[in-house]
Amino acid sequence: MKKVERLLAEKLLKISAIILQLDNPFTWASGWNSPIYTDNRKTLSYPEIRSFIKVELTRIILESFKDVDVVAGVATGAIAQGALVADLLGVPYVYVRSTPKDHGLENLIEGNIKPGQRVVVIEDLISTGKSSLKAVEAIRSAGGVVVGMVALFTYGFPVAEDNFSKAGVKLVTLSNYNAMIEAALATHYIKESDVDTLKEWRKDPANWVPRKL
Repeated sequence: MKKVERLLAEKLLKISAIILQLDNPFTWASGWNSPIYTDNRKTLSYPEIRSFIKVELTRIILESFKDVDVVAGVATGAIAQGALVADLLGVPYVYVRSTPKDHGLENLIEGNIKPGQRVVVIEDLISTGKSSLKAVEAIRSAGGVVVGMVALFTYGFPVAEDNFSKAGVKLVTLSNYNAMIEAALATHYIKESDVDTLKEWRKDPANWVPRKL
């Protein structure tokens, strides 16, 4: 039986929520060249995959964290998934903006968190972890106790592991970069000769140089 991480990776590749272009790499907002682009928002358009993710995120929360009072989604990619999970768990839901709203009450957190409430954070994608951990800081500043974070996918960068460790946040993900490579090979999305290139990129994405045609 395939593990959840492999199953989800196959689903993400199938609907082009993950796209691999080794010979025509993407440029991220950070300026990094990258052979991979991930947009997990696409899963919302596929009811079967959307439901699979909702159930598996909920399962992980129940297995990994106890007595969760609130689910928090990270804007914008995890707003919908977070709401679906909170509904399935039957607990309150909030979402955290990347920056405070520029009018009205200028909220950074939409919804109510009471001091001392135990919060699990839902994220769609983990790269370096910096933006995800800003949401954690916001929740802690509001008095919430962050018990951990659950995400759909992680690139598995060492810098992310360091950032989460320093922040004292337990991270659990449904799928990951290694599982994606396995799925891409098995479905003939990539060739065996592409694997080394993908692994080299992850070692040092900031300085990775695309291979020449």
